[in-house]
Amino acid sequence: MRVKFRLVCLIVMLVRASLWAQFTGDVIGTHDLGPGSKSPITGARPDFCMYCHEPHSGIGGRVPLWNQKLTVQSYSLYTSDTEKNRGTQPLLGGDSNLCLSCHDGTVAPGTTVVFGQVSMHGAMYSYDIFGTNLQPSHPFSLALPLKDNIDLIASLAAKGATGDPTGAIRLINGNVECTSCHDPHVQAKDLISQNFLVRDSSNGQMCLACHDPTRQMAGKVNPLMDWSTSAHALVQNKITPQSGLGSYTTVAQDACIGCHAPHNAQGPARLLRGPNEQDCIGCHNGGSNISPAAPNVFAEFNTPKVGHPFPTTTNPHDAAESVLLNNNRHATCVDCHNGHGSAQVTTFPGPPMVRVSQRDAAGISATNGIAVVDPVVNQYENCFRCHGSSTGKTVRPVYGYLPVRAASAGDPLNIIPQFNITASSSHPVTHVSNSPLPQPSLLSNMLNLDGVTPGRAMGTQIFCTDCHNSDDNREFGGTGPNGPHGSKWTHILERRYEFSQAIAPGQEVMNLFRNPDLSVNGPYALCGKCHSLSNIMTNATFSQHQSHINAGFSCSVCHTAHGLGGTDPNISGQRLVNFDVNVVAQNGAAPISYNRATNTCVLACHQTAHNANGTVAVAQVGGTSKKK
Repeated sequence: MRVKFRLVCLIVMLVRASLWAQFTGDVIGTHDLGPGSKSPITGARPDFCMYCHEPHSGIGGRVPLWNQKLTVQSYSLYTSDTEKNRGTQPLLGGDSNLCLSCHDGTVAPGTTVVFGQVSMHGAMYSYDIFGTNLQPSHPFSLALPLKDNIDLIASLAAKGATGDPTGAIRLINGNVECTSCHDPHVQAKDLISQNFLVRDSSNGQMCLACHDPTRQMAGKVNPLMDWSTSAHALVQNKITPQSGLGSYTTVAQDACIGCHAPHNAQGPARLLRGPNEQDCIGCHNGGSNISPAAPNVFAEFNTPKVGHPFPTTTNPHDAAESVLLNNNRHATCVDCHNGHGSAQVTTFPGPPMVRVSQRDAAGISATNGIAVVDPVVNQYENCFRCHGSSTGKTVRPVYGYLPVRAASAGDPLNIIPQFNITASSSHPVTHVSNSPLPQPSLLSNMLNLDGVTPGRAMGTQIFCTDCHNSDDNREFGGTGPNGPHGSKWTHILERRYEFSQAIAPGQEVMNLFRNPDLSVNGPYALCGKCHSLSNIMTNATFSQHQSHINAGFSCSVCHTAHGLGGTDPNISGQRLVNFDVNVVAQNGAAPISYNRATNTCVLACHQTAHNANGTVAVAQVGGTSKKK
């Protein structure tokens, strides 16, 4: 018997020696609190197991071999509007309660049952102390039975089993506990992320043991569905160790934890590393957190540029909010992008389909302005979340002057009717052009930002972002990010476009651009992206184009940018003609009108009366005549 016992001991020692040989440091790592260890906090007792365990005097027999005094703290638990499984207070003596007996900070390490308070030196790392607020930590000790959801492994609720093929990640008594993910006795099973993980977690393997991007359920959209081909799952940009953006060396290896922090997250929900859904700024700020640097999106919001409005305390984003953003217009990154599906744009296909950078974003149908499209098929559907039929929209002066059109559908900020197939004319965003009139000024290719080099072929439709775009965007020859993040030009326009503004309707225009520069530096550079301004100056479609432009009047006086959102019996709306009634006024009692057949208008503008027979005269201002 004695020989057998010695043999067993020898085998155990050999096995243990082989395990130790796999790691560069102590297997138990910083949980070794003995004197001289590498832990940030050490005690006087050399028997490091005894700080947590005592083989003969465990706490009342309920927790076998346990020696650290248990915490009896109550916690604020993780909550979010998208959470299906709610947490409960950890069971006294349960696995999570044992961990929290040091990690909530209410019971000092070394406070033992058997030996009393052991003399300790040093302090725990601040990021290892979770406090009593567990809102910023991954939920655990959940209310049973577990509830199923579209983004969870099917076996989790059905069989009480994770999808980890190694079996290392497991439920504890049918529940998620600290020890589902952490092995307190081995610090470096994952040699890079040495955080007592139960297995290697690079490329999101631990998260994917419970969260399933491939799951499909009738009538539900899996927000993770394109994860495997997303930029965050694939790109090899290096992560700077000082960035605090996870444990691994590349974005792809970091995977989920590049954006989400399992413990002590800054975001109030969804465990984000940033304070809210602008979490993306940690990498997309042009800084040194990753290399090579990602496009500097954050710079597009900095003065002198103006970008989409960040959410405030009065209009915060929430993942469970309605896709149609009634009374809550804001622009978090995730309103337009889904970080789980967004992919890197390497080519620039034509409109109208959404590009892969916005893959899996949600939107609103152009058909009725109400129906949800999730995920969007066409880019404009995403824009219609805010710029469509939603209520509570406001005009923000920071974006610049906004014309008021003679023909309007009632809500000038609802651009869906302006692009509708029934509109008498519109830019071809939601459908191809239905105008029978030729467009002699239209170029064969859009021009790049230099105003000279041909860019994307014109095609039959355009994107919203062909006009509303970063002023230095990469697609049209710049070095900045694509999309309407921000611009130095008004209304987040890609290029300069000046709006004529009058002292009062019919009176003098305050900002005339006489004999304007027709190059990319001129006041109508945006129009010149698609239209030959030189052709327009030849009066090919209107006999007075040249005289009006050289007199200094902007295109905006006579033309609407999107389309005819309403009807007017006196304005046909052809060629986007829809006068700005802040600039023009009625000519006497006659309504403002335009006759394309005769190329004549009836209105008053810049103290000049335009008559139906094509003549002009000095307009009456304040009851008296002025000579021209």
